Amino acid sequence: MKIVALFPETSGSGTENQLLNTEKAIGLKPFLQEKGHELVILNDNEKDLNAHLADMDVVISAPFYPAYMTKERLNNAPNLKLAITAGVGSDHVDLDAAVKNEVTVVEVTGSNTVSVAEHAVMDILILLRNFLEGHRQAEEGEWNLSQVGNDAHDLQHKTVGIFGFGRIGQLVAERLAPFDVTLQHYDPMNQKDMKGSTFVPFDKLVKTSDVITIHAPLTHSTDNLFDKEVLSQMKEGSYLINTARGKIVNTDDVKEMIESNHIQGYAGDVWYPQPAPSDHPWRTMPRQAMTVHYSGMTLEAQARIEEGVKDILTRFFEEKPFQEKDVIVDGGKIASSSYTAE
Repeated sequence: MKIVALFPETSGSGTENQLLNTEKAIGLKPFLQEKGHELVILNDNEKDLNAHLADMDVVISAPFYPAYMTKERLNNAPNLKLAITAGVGSDHVDLDAAVKNEVTVVEVTGSNTVSVAEHAVMDILILLRNFLEGHRQAEEGEWNLSQVGNDAHDLQHKTVGIFGFGRIGQLVAERLAPFDVTLQHYDPMNQKDMKGSTFVPFDKLVKTSDVITIHAPLTHSTDNLFDKEVLSQMKEGSYLINTARGKIVNTDDVKEMIESNHIQGYAGDVWYPQPAPSDHPWRTMPRQAMTVHYSGMTLEAQARIEEGVKDILTRFFEEKPFQEKDVIVDGGKIASSSYTAE
């Protein structure tokens, strides 16, 4: 079989520990060679991928650097049977087209939950403590305590709203609990109080949270959900964290809300599209703590991703069922309730 994988390109020094790149390719080179399959490793999301659509059987990509499997690409890939996300999140695949073309879509569920939850908590603290200004002063030789302290806050006694209360959202709640905060969440699939967090309607979450952290998949109902209408309802001076998917938040609207000082800060590691262009508005937006998409790329998470992708491929080659938790689309239907919830 022909397996096509799109991974971040290996470049420069300081990458010797990376597993998820074009050089090490999460150990797939010897793994597939031993089984007699062809592996093509790409580092370009457009022209290089298009050249292999006609005869590839499996496509693998990481959500950090996704292969966008659009309706057009799926229609031009007659042999494609399996699309694997080397990580979590399969919104880069047109799921409706995958259903129509009977392409199975799977991910390595749980591989990066701890990693992303830790990153979200870090982002919250960075914004509330005004770390960005303090660090800028440290780098630039300043010592203006009034300026940095003017917008520095304790996390204690704040209300944190968690949008999406699945595996990652619950881990965030567990890690925030010792900070003596009030936790509330909204999730259409989890409408009950649990783990020290109170379920509230979406409108209440937006209007009453000092911090909102997003942990939901990108679906038809969450696409562009946090637009100007929703963002303007957030508490003045509140904070927004997004380590889920960049397209859940309207790019221009959040910039406007930051620049008008309605929202005090924005942080996260997800963009749209990815990789983000050099002129993306969030790169120069004030009071942002954005990073490239790496919250789920800790070395520990990469090891879990490698193990999971190899398990998926082994099951596929041996015609054994996939682990139920990993399946997004199978048998000509969307199998994951996370992608059908409204």
